[in-house]
Amino acid sequence: MGSPISTTLLPSSLSPIVSFRILFRAGSVDDPRGREGMTYLTTAMLAQGGTRSLTYAELLEALYPMAARIDAQADKEVVVLLGECHRDHLQRFVPLLRDILLRPRFDPADFARLRDEAVNYLEKQLRANDDEALGKAVLQSALYEAHPYGKPNVGTVQGLKALKLDEVIAHFKAHFTRESVDLGIAGGYPEQLAVDLAKELAAGLPSRSTERVTVSEPRLPRGIEIVAVEKPCIATALSIGFATSLTRAHEDWIPLLVANSCLGEHRTFNGVLMNELRGKRGLNYGDYSYLEHFIQEGGSTFPVTNIPRRRQYFSIWLRPVPHRNAPFALRGALYFLDRTLRQGIPEADFEATRSFLKTYSRLWAQSLDQRLGYLQDSKIYGIADYLETIQRRLPELTCEEVNAAMRRHLRATDLVVAAVTQDADAFLDPLLAGAPTSVTYDTEGTLPEVLQEDRAIERFPLQVSREKSRKVTPEELFET
Repeated sequence: MGSPISTTLLPSSLSPIVSFRILFRAGSVDDPRGREGMTYLTTAMLAQGGTRSLTYAELLEALYPMAARIDAQADKEVVVLLGECHRDHLQRFVPLLRDILLRPRFDPADFARLRDEAVNYLEKQLRANDDEALGKAVLQSALYEAHPYGKPNVGTVQGLKALKLDEVIAHFKAHFTRESVDLGIAGGYPEQLAVDLAKELAAGLPSRSTERVTVSEPRLPRGIEIVAVEKPCIATALSIGFATSLTRAHEDWIPLLVANSCLGEHRTFNGVLMNELRGKRGLNYGDYSYLEHFIQEGGSTFPVTNIPRRRQYFSIWLRPVPHRNAPFALRGALYFLDRTLRQGIPEADFEATRSFLKTYSRLWAQSLDQRLGYLQDSKIYGIADYLETIQRRLPELTCEEVNAAMRRHLRATDLVVAAVTQDADAFLDPLLAGAPTSVTYDTEGTLPEVLQEDRAIERFPLQVSREKSRKVTPEELFET
């Protein structure tokens, strides 16, 4: 019998659904140099590799009649094995989930299949067919240059190709351990199920205390560093950001939640960026800002959980803009960020945003499974229940506190811009030269006061770094 393992339990007798989140404190930061993708591929081998007694196809056939699912996600600092089924099927489902971890198949054919899929994702999907995701990935690589966060979670092309199955098995034994696991269960499960599964994992998982990889402060950009990825595309995708030392554990996090929501809440029309760039000017489909790494959950507008990081970054995402207006859009985003920092958020906007967030944040956990994910993340950050903390602190905030926190931590200078565009020189040259970058509207009717402000935006000064700005091709990215 092994020592007890960490658990996060959220029982609810009223729920017929039972969710599992078996989280490990292991991530891409643990990938050995030259073997980038090791943690991702190890996780994929668990979720999509079957068990010693069932091939992956047989596992899917076993899950199908139960309408049950097993999946996984891997990030920089944690990986999580996800499971869900109706409580009527627990007796059949739990042994399958358990065997994936305690009796993984590690079939060479699955290894080759999943490794090829990961390489194809980098070479064929990310580089070629998803410009917005490419821009976000380039932004992170540039922000975390020579840093443990600097490679994509899925790995690099050469790192993946160098991997061998026995290395993956060794990585599993070293990092997917009883010391690093947190067993999360939510829903209408019997109490004894959690006790028994925790005992089985404690007894069956490898035991090894592994020192966490040091995640130091990333470098500070000097001026505005632009990475322009040149490739065929119909519009320019822009991602802007800088690394921060802030996490949910910081005292200023909740005030900044209000500031960020006022600036650019994801896929809402509340934010300054959305209203100014899309609403008044029609530049693109959407313009948002984020305090931390963000992945949208499925077709919703809400974030996925279980992607906690010891280092975060503030970012602005401008959805694709017609090429001719892309330099203006970049200037516009930084102009309105700068204006918000200088002028502060007005009291009325603060009150409206705080009221909105108090209700909106309740929607972030619409299921027990999502609630469970937030509880596990709070444990990692060493804080009380994050969602309840938001509810408790929002009424106590003042507009002055929000503006002060915003000015302490946000800025419109010393940042990185990732642009995925068809003509990198046409995008870069006017910005490097400090020349005005005008906007072209396809239709008439733009309000006079908007046109007047456009004259200020097109000349908004940007201290673009010639030394650090560069043009790259997709083939140069994520290779090593």
